[in-house]
Parts: sequence; structure tokens; C-alpha cells
Amino acid sequence: MLRRAILAAADDPRVRRFVGRHGMRLGAGRFVAGVTLDDAVAALRRLNERGLWANTTLLGESVSDEAETHAVVAAYEEVISRLVDEGLRANVALKLTHLGLELNEELAFENVRQLVRHARSRDSFLRIDMEQSAFVDATLRIYRRLRAEELDNVGTVLQAYLYRTEGDLSALLPLEPNLRIVKGAYLEPAEVAYPRKADVDAAYVRLLETSLTQSGYTAVATHDENLIEHAIRFAAANGVGRDRFEFQMLYGVRPRLQADLAARGFKVLVATPYGPEWYPYLMRRLGERPANLLFFARNLLRG
Repeated sequence: MLRRAILAAADDPRVRRFVGRHGMRLGAGRFVAGVTLDDAVAALRRLNERGLWANTTLLGESVSDEAETHAVVAAYEEVISRLVDEGLRANVALKLTHLGLELNEELAFENVRQLVRHARSRDSFLRIDMEQSAFVDATLRIYRRLRAEELDNVGTVLQAYLYRTEGDLSALLPLEPNLRIVKGAYLEPAEVAYPRKADVDAAYVRLLETSLTQSGYTAVATHDENLIEHAIRFAAANGVGRDRFEFQMLYGVRPRLQADLAARGFKVLVATPYGPEWYPYLMRRLGERPANLLFFARNLLRG
């Protein structure tokens, strides 16, 4: 209920104006590395210095015309090159709607292929994020097309709360994919997604165990300590090496847990977004965990 209320409020023009004007001062900077690429590079370097890996995303989703998508591609080419030139242990993750998926699937494919090829030329990796359920089929088609062109420096994401995901995982396994497994952050109807947390958690465990015991690479993306410890125990019991999986968490969320896992010798990657279009991302983060909302509310009261 709280999550739905927050995401519904996010569409209120008054909320959007207020948070857009004061959000960084009130604490959005905890979850977003900043507005510029320089801000992001500084944040990524700090994470690396703490023994953590990272990815970064230029925040943005839907675009209005093809020319805008080409500007986004150019920006991401700069990001990829900058990460490599700076010697950072970091890569890019991006959304296909930011590359024109809502305009034309072929346009999105051509744009992301250009970026995957650029990343490969710089010995880097790129992950295609998963968005609302309406985009799952197109996203997986594009991922398969990239892999069919022998571009193996690309991964994608599966969302545990969707009923369809176990079937999607089974279909992808012959590709020996690099997959990030998440619970899912978008509001979805009960017709397509588990409404109960317990069912989402159970689906997450099934996906995790299947992925770990098959070929490929698994990014365990969760802040849930029970699921994290289950992954560690399951991997050890089934002879899954630490080179076959990693943990992924969000910038500003559970930093002590991130550090503790890294100290135990696990690879931990921190998703570290930046950019002027940070408002929708922030509202999703506030809706996911009450602790995030409380942090923001405390800063609001102090302001």
C-alpha cells in the first residue's frame, strides 16, 4: 500500500515540482551519484577504493524522437570510454526505452548494438536493464539478437515477481547468459506479477538456484540478507565458484552490508546512476523500502 501511494504521488505535479527543486538537498544524493558524468566518476572511484565494483546509468527512460536517441548513444559512448580511460572497475547499464524502444524496436536494437560493439572495442561490458512487463518480450528479443551476432559482452535482467520469468530463464539458459536477477521495482497488476512478497521471494530462490547450477554468470541483485546468505550456502553446497556469481546492490542502500560482503571475499557491484533525470528513479527507490522513505522524510523535516 505504501509503495503504491508513493508511486501514485510521484505523478502529482506539485510533488514533482517540489522534489525536483529540493530533492538533492533533502537527500536524493544518497541514491544518485550526481547530475554530471564527473560526479559519477568521482562516486565510482570512491566505491572502487572501498573494494567495490560498480555500474553506472545515465538516468532517463522514454524519449520523444529518433534524434534524441542518437544523443543518448553518443553520451553513453563517452561514458564507456571515460570509465575505461579512468581505470575504473565499472561498466554501463542502460534502459532500451532510453534508446528508442517505444518508438521502434529496430531503432533500439541498432542503438544498443552500436554501444555493445563500442564497449567490446574498449574491453568493457554492458547490461540491458529490464523495464515494465510490456517491454519484456522486446528486450529479450534484442538480447538474443545481440548474442546471435556473437556479442558476448552483454547481459540482461530477469524480474522474479513476473509469473513468466521462470520460463524466460529456461529459454535463455542455452546461451550461457550473464543475468542479473532482481525482485522487480515497477508496479504490475496481479494478472502478470505475484502480489505477495512471500511468493516473490520464493520465485527469486527458484530462479537463483536454477541460474547458479547452469552455465553462465549470475548477478544476485538484492538487499535481502536472507536471500544473500541462501545464495552463499547454495553455491558452496553445489560447488559453484565465486567466479560464477556476484552480488549487486543500489548506491546508498545497505552500504555496510556491501562492505561486509566484500570483506568476506565476494564480488559486490554497486549500481550508481547519475544524470538530471533522477526524479523517477528516486521515487521508485523511496517506494521500495520504508527505510528509504524515512531517510528522505527526516531530511525534509530538518530542511
